[in-house]
Amino acid sequence: MFLPQTDATAAEMQEAEKARREGYSRVEQWANEAIPSEIRQGVTVTVQEVQCGDPECAPIDTAVAIMFPSGGRGMLGIPLESKDVTKEALLEVFPTEDVLNAWARGEEAEWPPMDDYDDDQEFERPRLRFEVGQRVSCRVGPDPVTGWAPGKVIMLWYREPNWPANSWAPYKIELDDGRNIFAPGDVDQIIRAVDN
Repeated sequence: MFLPQTDATAAEMQEAEKARREGYSRVEQWANEAIPSEIRQGVTVTVQEVQCGDPECAPIDTAVAIMFPSGGRGMLGIPLESKDVTKEALLEVFPTEDVLNAWARGEEAEWPPMDDYDDDQEFERPRLRFEVGQRVSCRVGPDPVTGWAPGKVIMLWYREPNWPANSWAPYKIELDDGRNIFAPGDVDQIIRAVDN
């Protein structure tokens, strides 16, 4: 049962949402300014906050997607809430001009660079909570009560062929209704155990 919101709680939530939106606008403006002027026309920059399920990272990151008219695109993350992002923090993780030019031409370019990664070497990934074959319930809709569907884990460390290099989802799940989905994070808000 949910308790009704007080006026003070509602005001706090409105103020937090206003700060988030203002943060989005600032980061978007700074990102646009950081793109060289000769390739800036027609570029779409979107900013959003994402919850990180990795205990090694900030609980909320600000994700910045850069999309060029050519179809080239890339993403970067800042381990801060949007309201706390500074221009300096954005520029620290911003792609190089070579990477931006490659994206502008519609080419793939790895960002951030994986300097210490060897293609023949297996990534050391975090330990996951569930195993293949284990029954789970997955978030498939916006409603926190009814937006869940049961299924079973059919693959660990799933990836789509069109995803950027070294991008993985912790789980691929076959839902009881026959659909296959992936869980983008190993957190209870996305995937949780069910009683057998």
